[in-house]
Amino acid sequence: MKVLVIGSGGREHTLIWKIKKSPLVDKVYCAPGNAGIAQIAECIPLAVSDLSGLLDFACTKSIDLTVVGPELPLTLGIVDEFNRNGLKIFGVNKKSAQLEGSKVFMKELMSKYRIPTAGFRVFTDAQLAKDYVRQKGMPLVVKADGLAAGKGVVVCRKEAEARQAIDEIMERRVFGAAGDKLIIEDCLAGEEVSFLAFTDGKTVLPMVSAQDHKAIFDGDNGPNTGGMGAYSPAPLVDDNLYHKIMERVMLPTVKALAAEGYDYRGVLYAGLMIIGGEPYVLEFNARFGDPETQVIVPRLASDIVPVFQAVIEGKLAEIELNWRTEAAVCVVLAAGGYPGKYGKGDLIGGWDKFDNSGDLLLFHAGTANREGGIVSAGGRVLGITALHHDLKQAIASTYTGIEKIQFKDMYYRKDIGHRAIR
Repeated sequence: MKVLVIGSGGREHTLIWKIKKSPLVDKVYCAPGNAGIAQIAECIPLAVSDLSGLLDFACTKSIDLTVVGPELPLTLGIVDEFNRNGLKIFGVNKKSAQLEGSKVFMKELMSKYRIPTAGFRVFTDAQLAKDYVRQKGMPLVVKADGLAAGKGVVVCRKEAEARQAIDEIMERRVFGAAGDKLIIEDCLAGEEVSFLAFTDGKTVLPMVSAQDHKAIFDGDNGPNTGGMGAYSPAPLVDDNLYHKIMERVMLPTVKALAAEGYDYRGVLYAGLMIIGGEPYVLEFNARFGDPETQVIVPRLASDIVPVFQAVIEGKLAEIELNWRTEAAVCVVLAAGGYPGKYGKGDLIGGWDKFDNSGDLLLFHAGTANREGGIVSAGGRVLGITALHHDLKQAIASTYTGIEKIQFKDMYYRKDIGHRAIR
């Protein structure tokens, strides 16, 4: 079969690396891809937002399965377009993508169906939001309603920080239309966990747990990014917590969506805060996480392609997932200055020392081919993942792997996995 993967990051490189292992697959395309993906798949210069171009390509090439990586094409309705043309595509439809595309929709759904989350208020007026901050007291979390590439959430310890976040989101419009509304919610203190599952709208098939590191600096300090590293499993998720997450969050959310008339088929990703052994939802995403994919998918022993097919066909109850017992750790190598302004076009050395055949893996994110070699082309440039039966050794192997890579102003966190070690 011929498979098209939509996206250009480390998540998509990881998915293609896994898809190519399937005996069902003959050919893989990626739109638009990156320099690393181009080594294992045919890259097509189509933007993830070019729905008509992607549809034309899939029809012309008789693509048997399309897998959507990022959230933007999901919120634009790519699944609906492909379905109308009789094409099989893995991902949620436009209506269901509101779960990620609108934090207001997400919070109101949880409130209606009593899914545990932080208390919140919704605002469309900046001054009313600032008045609420003054009255409520700190700390608080300010969130842009729409998509903001993982950067539209600001944890505020001081009133001045909250006022600044409101100004940036609603007045300066740093996230564009995503700031038409904002949410101010109570700040939950605990430990974060990422919990992902496949669902066909009826069956919920969980993946192994993971933990992301959003903040740019060591010690979880500084502004949020798209993610600076991850590890799996999260030791915090024991059997007891696993069952709580399934019974109080994942299953009720899928049932709530169905009750509201949403045909939700794809990945349900819950970002959770664990407080006193109880899970509270910080956010939902409607697709694979990045960089969580780089630690979850390498642990999947099963063929991933039949899983995609079962989700699309509503037959997920027939699928069982087998997982490797090793732990996996991923560290993201970013361009200096990220998540603010950063340079591009810097030559990358050492990438050719990885063949991705063993337990040390290199996944490209913001990279491009230029005359003379592979160069940086994004804020998050590369991700290095290592697997080992011992989590500490997996961490050590990942950082040893980093020593093989060089590019100008390369930056990475030195403490990925610190919570698990603690």
